[in-house]
Amino acid sequence: MASPSSTATTNIMLAIFEKKTNSLDLYRPLRNFIVINYSEREAQNLEDDLQTLKQLRSDIERGGTGADSPQARRDVLQNYYKALCAVESRFPISPDKDHVNTLTFTWFDAFKNKLKASQQNIHLEKAAVLFNLGSVHSQIGLSSDRSTVEGRRQASHSFIAAAGAFAFLRDNVAMKASVGNSTTVDVSVECVGMLERLMLAQAQECVYENTIAKGSSPGVCAKISRQAGLFYEEALAALTVAPLNQHFDKAWIAHVQLKAALFYAEACYRYSLELHEKEEIAEEIARLKSGTTALSEAKKTSPKGAAHQLLDAINKLESNLTRNLERAMKENDRVYLMRVPPSSSLPPLPTFSMVKPMPMNEVLDASREKMFASLVPDSSAKALSRYTEMVDDIIRTQAEKLQQGSELARVRLKEMDLPDSILALEGNMTLPTDLKEDIEAVQICGGPAGLEGELQQLKDLRRVNQELLVQTEEQLQKEATEDAQFRNQFGTRWTRPQSSTLTKNLQDRLNRFAANLKQAAESDARIERSVREHSALMSILDCRPIETALPSLARPIMSLDANEDAIVGGLKQSLRQLETLGAQRAGLEDMLKEMKRKDAINNVKQQCSDFVMTRNIQCREMIDDVQRQVSGLSFQDGKSSSSYSYPSMTQRTNSQPQPDPNNMPNSSHFQTPTYQPPQQPTMPTYTQTPPPYGPPQGPQQPQPPYHAPVSNYPYHPQQQQPAPSHEYGQPAYPGWRGPYYNAPPQQQGSGPRPPYTASSPYPPPHQSGYYRQ
Repeated sequence: MASPSSTATTNIMLAIFEKKTNSLDLYRPLRNFIVINYSEREAQNLEDDLQTLKQLRSDIERGGTGADSPQARRDVLQNYYKALCAVESRFPISPDKDHVNTLTFTWFDAFKNKLKASQQNIHLEKAAVLFNLGSVHSQIGLSSDRSTVEGRRQASHSFIAAAGAFAFLRDNVAMKASVGNSTTVDVSVECVGMLERLMLAQAQECVYENTIAKGSSPGVCAKISRQAGLFYEEALAALTVAPLNQHFDKAWIAHVQLKAALFYAEACYRYSLELHEKEEIAEEIARLKSGTTALSEAKKTSPKGAAHQLLDAINKLESNLTRNLERAMKENDRVYLMRVPPSSSLPPLPTFSMVKPMPMNEVLDASREKMFASLVPDSSAKALSRYTEMVDDIIRTQAEKLQQGSELARVRLKEMDLPDSILALEGNMTLPTDLKEDIEAVQICGGPAGLEGELQQLKDLRRVNQELLVQTEEQLQKEATEDAQFRNQFGTRWTRPQSSTLTKNLQDRLNRFAANLKQAAESDARIERSVREHSALMSILDCRPIETALPSLARPIMSLDANEDAIVGGLKQSLRQLETLGAQRAGLEDMLKEMKRKDAINNVKQQCSDFVMTRNIQCREMIDDVQRQVSGLSFQDGKSSSSYSYPSMTQRTNSQPQPDPNNMPNSSHFQTPTYQPPQQPTMPTYTQTPPPYGPPQGPQQPQPPYHAPVSNYPYHPQQQQPAPSHEYGQPAYPGWRGPYYNAPPQQQGSGPRPPYTASSPYPPPHQSGYYRQ
């Protein structure tokens, strides 16, 4: 006969306190960064976002001591985390001088309040917010009325959400927040992983309590109880090794160790009831012995400080196990006479997990966050810069290859005297247009003779400049001489300054002019020598037309193989192909530049700019039109007409009816709760798919690095059954029902005591439970 569940007499669970922080001003450093890197006008445009962020940080600093409900506190934490994601992508916060380097985030350890971490690292702020989000969810679960089926369901959902917050912290932020020397253990990967397992254990425990209260079969109860024990064992495995073994109060470790043993023994007890019905008396005795041993060892080895309700539950379960064991042994001795197998040879107990961490990706998704949307994220700016550099490098590399090919072609043609030799052979050689225009300009100026005249003119100008320089120096010297004579004549009565002190700058300028004239004379001499040396060659510039001075090639008197014309024709064809390639080369350069100009990004930016400009023009015109209509109303009795019409605006007005302000509902009617209460579905039988308490099945969460049991009773992790195909909605949370502790206050220890709660008795079981045998 099944006695009432041991857990029916106790409902002791744990909640986590929030981390505390110091006051911090985010407004001024972020605003200064915007002004320095963008503009004062941009800072003014973002004033509302800055004030919102400032208010969110102020709400976070109040902690859980304010008058806000845990549900409101949860919403503040979620909104602040999404705001931090927007800040992270746009404001680089670090000790770097070019970054926001005046912000230092400080947070205290949740379990040892004297320890704190201070970092110029926004990941510490994000980690603390996620930790507090999980803490608030655990407090909501603890405050639920777990004396009813619906209250236990709501508590399970809250613990699932807490596990999701801690899992999200472990997988996304914890490692980044642990960089540097200033860290705390509570946001480490090991600690938040342990808290995730603890929250899942308590969620599974709520499911088990509902299963018992609704009178489910012993086999189903055993599976759910064993999985709760496995969650507690995983949490205990993390609590008993570094760095957590010296960080938590002994009462925490005792609570988790006793809960792990309790639910293992509970699973043995329930499973033995099913074995008794099947008359498998030998395994029944072995299971009862295993459960009794687990409880006895846990009471001996667990630290002091466990709640008396939990100890009473263990004693009651131990009594039930002992009574059923004595009965089974008597029946075996008198009737069955079966050999009892040792506990080590027994197969592991079957398990079934009804909970999993709630996925927080959608709840904490900041991609739709509008805060600071006008600022280009720092990562995007760097990516765009790298992209632009990459495009420029590609274009530069390809242009250099084209240039090298062109230079190589010119060198090879010069070595073969092409195409000059072919043009000279044909006798119709023409000069390039630019060269011919330059020669004609020289001929117009007189040719070589005109150049001689230019040289003579240069000599005359140099002589005139030299004479002017000498005259100027003589004037300054004369004035200085006269000044010295008067100074000698009148002595101290001649009080004006000496000329040498006043003419220093003028003398320096004259010296520079003299140096320039000397350098110009040397340059003119070199030009004159070059003209004299090349006068014979320059004489051809007097030929008119200039083509008559070009050399020509004569055909050979005797042909060697009568193949000269074919060779010349082939060369001409090759030269024409080379000219075509040269034109294509220029086209390739233009194409690369055009591709860069028509970038996806720049094109869209231009289109958006054009759209905004057009809309602004339409807006100004519409404002003018409306103002004219309003002005007309003051001169006409209720009749006014406008000479302007905007078909696009009219169509849009007709297609979208405007709501009547007088008929609009109160704004509170549009607010939908974040968590909807679950519908009570018709429960399927156990042989099909039991309903999950957890959120919809998603990607498998990474397993923590600890799975080994630390107790002396067998631990056999089992393959969990497939997830059910339907799901529950998230229930609305009940109102706040007082402090974290529902049990009488306990004596303070060296660390935070585990907040316990005492349960009310379960209602009488009935047969319309979740599972039927």
